[in-house]
Amino acid sequence: MKILNLYACLGGNRYKWNEVKEDIQVTAVELDPECARLYKLRFPNDKVIVADAHKYLLDNYKEYDIIWSSPPCPTHSKARFWAIGANGKKPIYPDLKLYEEILLLDYHFKGKYVIENVIPYYNPMLNPKKRGRHLYWTNFNLPHNLKDRRFKISQTKNELNELSKFHKIDLNLYKGKQSKVKIGRNLVDYEAGKTIFETMLEIVKKENINQTQLF
Repeated sequence: MKILNLYACLGGNRYKWNEVKEDIQVTAVELDPECARLYKLRFPNDKVIVADAHKYLLDNYKEYDIIWSSPPCPTHSKARFWAIGANGKKPIYPDLKLYEEILLLDYHFKGKYVIENVIPYYNPMLNPKKRGRHLYWTNFNLPHNLKDRRFKISQTKNELNELSKFHKIDLNLYKGKQSKVKIGRNLVDYEAGKTIFETMLEIVKKENINQTQLF
């Protein structure tokens, strides 16, 4: 089973996948070399590519059975919208690569996909499923009881350590240019990642059984 993990960051969504299924082949794509380095340390058996995830998806989507994509969320977030006018911030265009990927996978991809993002400041398009504090676009049904554990932002000196404990990764190991706290806040909750992955595999299994029975 070949899985593509786009905008992989430090693999929050990926963390518990092997508890669901051991024999998986995961390709992770991450633009930040330092995040990619830490991802590889965390998941040494995954293939890690430092590249533009959006372009990689277009060029390679046919090679995979399952695709997870977590495109950058700042241009869609309520926090960015509320900050307009504060500290000289100006309006910016929402990054519509999010919707480009949804349309590509919905109409052209034969496997199962999930695209995750924040609840935006505008009415979201293309019928996402809301679970907890995130939206998910999928071509399969998500369980209604799916929840992502919510990290309570403390904005204290201890927040980095609190985030590290919450996500079970030492964020102090990151030596790149991004804010460590920001990275920690944006990581997908691994329990939600596990539940979604488990759901995908169950559906794939049922479809394969039904397909076999046809012959």
